[in-house]
Parts: sequence; structure tokens; C-alpha cells
Amino acid sequence: MANDELQEKLLKKPYYENCPGCMVDEMKERQRGLPITKLLAIWTIVLSAALPISSLFPFLYFMIRDLHIAKREEDINFYAGYVGASYMLGRTLTSMFWGVVADRYGRKPVMFIGIITVVVFNTIFGLSVNYWMAICTRFLLGALNGLLGPVKAYASEIFRHEYQAVALSSISTSWAIGLIIGPALGGFLAQPAEKYPAIFSPNSIFGRFPYFLPCLFISLFALIGAMCCFWLPETLHMHPSNCSPTESYDALETALPKDNGKTETKDGRETDPGISLLKNWPLMSSIIVYCIFSLHDMAYSEIFPLWTESPRKFGGLSYSTQSVGEILTITGCGLLVFQLFLYPFVEKMLGPIKIARISGVLSIPLLTSYPYIAMLSGVALSVVLNCASLLKNVLSTSIITGLFILQNNAVEQHQRGTANGIAMTGMSLFKAVGPAAGGAVLSWAQKRQHAAFFPGVQLVFFILNVIEAIGVLMTFKPFLADRSQYESLN
Repeated sequence: MANDELQEKLLKKPYYENCPGCMVDEMKERQRGLPITKLLAIWTIVLSAALPISSLFPFLYFMIRDLHIAKREEDINFYAGYVGASYMLGRTLTSMFWGVVADRYGRKPVMFIGIITVVVFNTIFGLSVNYWMAICTRFLLGALNGLLGPVKAYASEIFRHEYQAVALSSISTSWAIGLIIGPALGGFLAQPAEKYPAIFSPNSIFGRFPYFLPCLFISLFALIGAMCCFWLPETLHMHPSNCSPTESYDALETALPKDNGKTETKDGRETDPGISLLKNWPLMSSIIVYCIFSLHDMAYSEIFPLWTESPRKFGGLSYSTQSVGEILTITGCGLLVFQLFLYPFVEKMLGPIKIARISGVLSIPLLTSYPYIAMLSGVALSVVLNCASLLKNVLSTSIITGLFILQNNAVEQHQRGTANGIAMTGMSLFKAVGPAAGGAVLSWAQKRQHAAFFPGVQLVFFILNVIEAIGVLMTFKPFLADRSQYESLN
């Protein structure tokens, strides 16, 4: 009789009044179909945060030149790397903090602060008058923008379980498109007085600060993201007892004895309630693999525009910022189509681990071909380079999306903010190394054009391939573990 009463309680999931998380859970129970408006709002917020990360890369070469910090032309890429790294260094130091804040006070406050940070410090960066001002504003932009971790947790909570893959895919898509469209905007809008003299006067603010316009445009777009934050509901459970109804529901289930001493969650998975996040191997293994691929992606994101804009005598393509912007615009449009319409079907068919593995393997021969693409010219160069850029970014985004899914499935809701904070801390540290190391290696490689071993830029793409290969090897067992498979073995 007691068991019947307990089971009846289990069937009736409790909700707390005035709890935003409970309101969201009730809304999800009544919800039918994918809520497109919420998906678009999250997409806009993530895009607002992603645009400034790499928007500077197309004009960074010229910005460093104009700031007169480099004594030789070959040293420009070296100094450019540290400006790119300063953002990720700031994010490394604070990502864990923002994850804990998101778990304690809510996802929305952290998301809103991150967007306002973009509005303020990205605008100031465009007005930089010296090298150290550029470094400091980029550092603060990264340190105060802890949005990505909480927004991944938010997407896992605001949508029903069957739509989580689509939600996380939209985040990685928006993030990847921001990392591509951002540089495209930087390429089109930088130095407007030179490119569009009929519209912008050399004596105007955009003539005196040639890199301000793309920063201002992105900051104005971020204001739209800030308004989206107000409209979205909070998903964190806030009860007087400081526990969610989901946790209370699971606690009731633990009253039914288990032979293995573990508890069973409402979706039927067994977990050890005492295990810490650092001992959660499915989570930590996916974070480590994520960090390796993030290092590669950030280095590539900076190297690609610097390489294309470098003079032909240094193994580059002598492209203008506008030409780079055109390439990245085409890449962004193609990536959007793939992630929204093809990735969910591919993920359902292969699973996130296989997608990451296959994408990593295909990236290696693609990167190997880049130095040889530089030997082309005219229309052939344009077509091949656009195809290579699109394919490379599709593969990279597929890897990151798969790892997003693994990370958020490895923990329960009350730990997702902190778990994503850990992921962001590790990823940001590796991404801080990426631009600095990438700029230094590219600068060094351009000084050894006639070396016998990987001359010129061949060395740069060889090092990128080594990092990619390490990431691929780590996607195999026993290193990378899926939560369901891991728990069945334990």
C-alpha cells in the first residue's frame, strides 16, 4: 500500500508557485512542436556574442600596421596574435565564475550582462588609439562576457528533450556563423573612407577611426540581443528549499531501493548523486576533446584571413579585407543551410561522436591542400578557395555541435551552468593560445620561405593538421565516453 501511494506521488510531478523553472516545465508539458520564436531569440543572442570574437581578424593586420607597434612587416602577425588572444585570456579567467553565477542566480542575468559587455567594450575597441588600448578592451570584452556556457544550459532546459539536438545545433550554428560573418563584416566595413569615399569623408569619425564602423555595427546588433534576453523566460528552479521539483521528484524515486546503491533519474538513467563534475568522465572527456578542437579552430580562424591578406612573396594571396569578407559571407550562408537543414538528420543517423570523428578525419587532407591552392590565380583561385573555406567550416562546426550535445547530456540540469563554465574555461584557455601561437607561427613561417622542411606556410598548415589529428585520436575509446554507454559499463 505504501509503495502504491509512493508511485502515485511519482506520477504526479510537483511544481512550486512563483518558480520560473517550474513555469517553464509546465509550459513544456503543454507545448507541441518546436517553438520557433524562442529558437530565433536564442540564435540572435548567441550571434550577438559571437560576432565580435573574430570580426577583427580581416582588418587586424592593417590595424596593427597603423598602430606602428611592429618594426618590420614580418612582425605584424606576431603582434596581431596577442590582440586576438587577449579576448580568450579574459574569458579563461572568468568562465567558471559566470557558470557558478548562472547556476545560483539564473541564466538570464549572465546572458544579459554578456550582451551589454559586447555593446560597451566592442564599441570602445573600435576607437583604440594605441596597441595597449586594443589589448585591454579585448581582454575586458572576454572577461565580462560569460554567455556561451549558460546559454547552452538554457537551450537544454527551455526545449523539450526531442528538440535539444536542434537547439544545441542552432547554438553552434549561430556561434560558427558569428565567427564567419563577424570577419565578413570586418572585411566589408573596415576602412570605409578608403572603400566608400562617396559616403564616408576622411575627416569624419569613420575616417579618423577606420576600424570603428564594423565594431559599431556589431554593437548595435547586440542591442537587439539584449532585448531578446528580456523576452525569454528564466529556466533555473528557484525554491525556498533551494531544490528543483525535478530533484524532489528524483528524491522520491530514490526511496525505492536499488541494489547498486545508485539513484535513478526520471528518464531512467542511473547516477551517483555524490559524484563531482570533475569525476564525471563523460563530461570531462568531452570537454578535453572540445578544447583540442577549439585550439585548432581559433588558430585557423585567425590564420586564414592573415594568410590571405599577406603578400604573395610571403606565401599569401595579397587579398584585400573586402575580398576576405566576400569569401566569409559565402561560407556563412552555406554553413547556415547545412546546420539548419542537414545536421539534425546526420546527427540522428550517425550520432555526435561519429560526426566529430569523420569531420576531423576529412579536415586533414583539406588543410594539406591550402598551400597548393595559393598557386592558383584568377577565377580558379576564387572558386577553389570559397569551396575549401565552406567545407572546412562545415566540418569544424559539426565537430563542435556534437561535443556540445555530449557535454549537456553528461550532467543534470542543476549542474549544467557550472559544467558549461568548466568547458568554457578550458576552451577559452586553449583558444587564447590559438591566436597567439598562430600569429607567431605564421610570422616565423613567412621568414623561412626556402627552408628544406615544410617551407613557408606549409609549416603552418602542417601544425594545424597535427592538432586536428590529436583531436581525432581522442574521439576513440577508451578516452571519449558517452554517458549512457559509460553508465552501462559501471
